[in-house]
Amino acid sequence: MPIKNDPLPAKKLVLFFVVDTSYSMEGAKIGALNNAVEEVIPMLGEISKDNNDAIVEIAVLQFSSGVKWSYSSPIPAENFSWRTLSVDGATDFGAACTELLSKLTTKGDGFMSSPSGAFAPVFILLSDGGPTDNYKTPLKNLREKNWFKAGVRIAIAIGDDANLSVLEEFTGSKESVFTVHNIEALKKIIRCVSVTSSSVASKTTDTANETKQEQIEKEISNEMQEEIKDGEITPATGGEALDDDWE
Repeated sequence: MPIKNDPLPAKKLVLFFVVDTSYSMEGAKIGALNNAVEEVIPMLGEISKDNNDAIVEIAVLQFSSGVKWSYSSPIPAENFSWRTLSVDGATDFGAACTELLSKLTTKGDGFMSSPSGAFAPVFILLSDGGPTDNYKTPLKNLREKNWFKAGVRIAIAIGDDANLSVLEEFTGSKESVFTVHNIEALKKIIRCVSVTSSSVASKTTDTANETKQEQIEKEISNEMQEEIKDGEITPATGGEALDDDWE
C-alpha cells in the first residue's frame, strides 16, 4: 500500500511596511496611506489563506524622531488589525535601518524565526522626504544582511520632495522606486505593491529567467501602466510627471 505523504508545513513570509511618519507626512499623505493599507489587509489575508506554501505575516515599522513597531512581532495577515499611524518629528531613517536590521534574525526576538522556515521577506518603504540623521552606515549594514539581500525591496516616494537617491540605495535599483503625485495614485500603488509582492514572493520557485524582484517590478509597472502614462506615478527610470496634488 503506498505511503501518503503529508503536505509540507507552510513557511512564513514577512511583509515589512517601513513608513516615514515625520511631520512632512501630515494631512492628506498620512491619511491616504492609513486608508490604503487598512483596505489592503483583507486582500493579504486572502492570499495567505489560499496559499498552501506560505503564511503571510505583517510587520510595520514607523520612523520619525525615533522608531516604533506597531506590534512587537509579525502578525498573520488574516488576524492583522491596522493601527492608525500619526506624524511626529524628524526623519530618522538611519535609526529605522538599524532597528530593521536587528529583527532580521531567527534568534532571540528576531522576526524571522519559524518552525517550518521562512521565505525571503518583502520590504516596502514609503517616504516623502530625506533622512535627517546619519543613515549611511546603518543602511550599509542593512544591505549586507543576507535576509535583506535575498528579500524583495520596493520604495514608494510620496511626492517630488522625496530623496530618490536614498530610496534607490535602499532597494538597490531604480526599477524598484516609484513616485506618486496624488492621493488616489498612492492608494492604488500601495494596493498593487502589497498584493503583487505577497503573491509572487510566497511562491516556492522563481520563473526561469527572472528573479522575484524583477518579476514584481515588471508586474507593478504593467499594473500601473495607465497611471504612469497619465503622470500620476513616475518610475525612477524616467517619465513625465504631474504636479503634486495632496489636497
